[in-house]
Amino acid sequence: MNQSYLDKFKLDGKVAVVTGGAGILGRHFCFGLADAGANVMVVDINIDEAQKVASIIRQEYSGNAIALYCDLTSEDSVKKMVQEVVNKFGEINILHNNAAGKSSDLDAFFADFEDYELSQWKEIMSSNLDSMFLMAKHVGKVMKRQSTGGSIIQTSSIYGVLAPDQRIYEGSHYLDRQINSPAIYSASKSGVLGLTKYLSTYWAKDGIRVNAITPGGVESGQNDTFKKNYSNRIPMGRMAQAEEMVGALIYLASDASSYVTGQNIIIDGGLNAW
Repeated sequence: MNQSYLDKFKLDGKVAVVTGGAGILGRHFCFGLADAGANVMVVDINIDEAQKVASIIRQEYSGNAIALYCDLTSEDSVKKMVQEVVNKFGEINILHNNAAGKSSDLDAFFADFEDYELSQWKEIMSSNLDSMFLMAKHVGKVMKRQSTGGSIIQTSSIYGVLAPDQRIYEGSHYLDRQINSPAIYSASKSGVLGLTKYLSTYWAKDGIRVNAITPGGVESGQNDTFKKNYSNRIPMGRMAQAEEMVGALIYLASDASSYVTGQNIIIDGGLNAW
């Protein structure tokens, strides 16, 4: 009897929680999971944008979608949101630990390392790494109780794997301001990979797989100077489009990757291969 390999990529009826689901990448991740058949929980601190994403899914894709508010730096908020999902669906099959925080003070965020404030460091570490700990902790509890286990995918960054080439940022602007990539971003995103490795072995016996995806630079409003500088560092000669990140997520969320855990899929146009 022939086996259907493509069927393994289907997520029909699965319950997927996506943090940062209203973001630049997050909305594409939500669309992709819904397109594969999942019921998608669009989790974001910006509930208005999350509702817009959920509405698009309900109109254009086969999966259901619900927008949920959550402050991922608050354990009480995380617990409440996770319980909402369990109360409605009874289980959580997929967690995409995707959200990354935005600084409340961009001048402090982009400050030189020698002048970096500890308060800013702690704020970004809380948003980018503490939040993933809280989500994995409370969704992991749910998955451990399930006979089917689950799949957790965490979003890191190419700058959690490689140091940024500071030359790229000369004359580079994003949303009309000079930018760089601060050390806290690299440190927090590297921590995501460490947490992924740890949890992959910790929960392996419970049927919970834990993997990471690491996007390279994605076009999202940078000026032409940045795009040119960055593209010149990429073997494929260009920045990524947001939708190009989605295939790896569907693979890791689905049974197509049933024997894959503790891995990091880097989607960077070949940057790390130089």
